[in-house]
Amino acid sequence: MNASDTIFALSSGAPPAAIGVIRISGAQAALAVQALTGRLPAPRRASLATLRDAAGVMLDSALVLWFPGPNTATGEDLAELHCHGGRAVIAAIETALAALPGLRRAEPGEFTRRAFANGRLDLAEAEGLADLLSAETELQRAAALGAMQGALSRQVEGWRARVLGLSAELEAVLDFSDEEDAADLPDGFTWNIAALAGELAEWLARPRSEKLGEGFRVVLAGPPNAGKSTLFNALVESEAAITSPIAGTTRDVIERSVAIAGVPFTFVDTAGLRDASNDAIETIGIDRARGELERADVVLWLGPEGKGPSAAWEIAAQADRADFMAKAQARFTLSATTGEGLGPLKSALVEAARAALPKPGEAALNARQHARLAEAAEALAAAQSLTDSLLTAEELRRARLAFDRLIGRATTEDMLDALFGRFCIGK
Repeated sequence: MNASDTIFALSSGAPPAAIGVIRISGAQAALAVQALTGRLPAPRRASLATLRDAAGVMLDSALVLWFPGPNTATGEDLAELHCHGGRAVIAAIETALAALPGLRRAEPGEFTRRAFANGRLDLAEAEGLADLLSAETELQRAAALGAMQGALSRQVEGWRARVLGLSAELEAVLDFSDEEDAADLPDGFTWNIAALAGELAEWLARPRSEKLGEGFRVVLAGPPNAGKSTLFNALVESEAAITSPIAGTTRDVIERSVAIAGVPFTFVDTAGLRDASNDAIETIGIDRARGELERADVVLWLGPEGKGPSAAWEIAAQADRADFMAKAQARFTLSATTGEGLGPLKSALVEAARAALPKPGEAALNARQHARLAEAAEALAAAQSLTDSLLTAEELRRARLAFDRLIGRATTEDMLDALFGRFCIGK
């Protein structure tokens, strides 16, 4: 990517569509608008214009918006062409733009990367935007929107300011350490470090944002013919798993991701658990099923009462059958065939998932942010235990650097490439 180039891309959905929005960002944005329309419209006001190529051939009639920088989404001169969304129209306008000197097609995420480079948003906000674009459930949307609007960034800036204040107090002591009236550390200095470290520990203990993408993992387990696949199909509301009275029908792990009441779930159907099988493929499926029990947030146990994993939910399934065996301590008694008991089970799963997932509107850390915050917490823990003021000052500096890396004041190109590569070309 060359930051001096002026870039353009379709920022709306793939054609055909009623309207296509083509964005242009960079120093040549004004000249590009003038080349296509013959004039530069008033800033920040939609203006109807005829778009023509270099030969004067009419391309389309479009609404044109002109945003002079730096107070724009990218921090640069920016223009938008709101044209008709047919494939041929979009292609013709993009061809005309590509023929102009200094213009090129944008790379994935390049508009957002320029916004980051020009200080229009920080790294945590950019990650929130990426999550918002990929959000599929209400919880994902709410968490991503909070991050994009700077909820985490403001919190980090507050922590960083407190560390700066502690560093200033320590530097004052170090400056006067050779004087006759050498100063001592202020009262509460160590306590203030401990209080900040405690706040960071609370954040590190929160559910991570990746959990919103993966969903609350619910594994259905039990012996063959316990009704797992029928219940699985009822929960995901599709015939995803084959059901039959033949033992061992499900031989592998089957996963489906769905949203219930705006909460993301991953439901997992597993092979029937039994001690031995003469079928090599079924044996592999049983081994995989046991592995899934370790990964589950909740196991729905459809087997003999008390024989399931620790903390599994006892489910008395197939209540519609004549040979139904009730469970004395069943958490739910149900029939996936008739629908009896399914509603309360789903409600309980939603409640459990909401308790385990990040709360709506609450900032949640992703893996990268968690690692940087852990670095800051480690530095603060070291600063509490040291008696040498110079070493304490170095640990406080290390904590500040971790905060800077979290919000993008200090970062690497490889990491930026990985982040902005998640975006579509027009974002």
